[in-house]
Amino acid sequence: MPDFFKQVALFVLTALAEIVGCYLPWLVLRGGRSAWLFVPAALSLAAFAWLLTLHPAAAGRTYAAYGGIYIAVALAWLRVVDGVRLTTWDVAGACVAFAGMAIILLQPSP
Repeated sequence: MPDFFKQVALFVLTALAEIVGCYLPWLVLRGGRSAWLFVPAALSLAAFAWLLTLHPAAAGRTYAAYGGIYIAVALAWLRVVDGVRLTTWDVAGACVAFAGMAIILLQPSP
């Protein structure tokens, strides 16, 4: 089980790197911010790609499980950074996605 929590923490870091890497260009293109934000965005996306390689499972299984955590982290970002209140549907969807991630990660070794 400790492996599970390490993988979830790594997924959270991976999701944050991806979200930051996509959010900064959004600020440039939609928010009129400085184009210099593309530099940390590119570095964040490079970190995202590197972090994906640290997961122990096969790439396809990693991407499938990562999706569940990404949804939860994206909704947390929506709440904390964008200040948007989550709906019951948001929370329910995140719980379903998280359950899917847990099923994939906790399966018996193939």
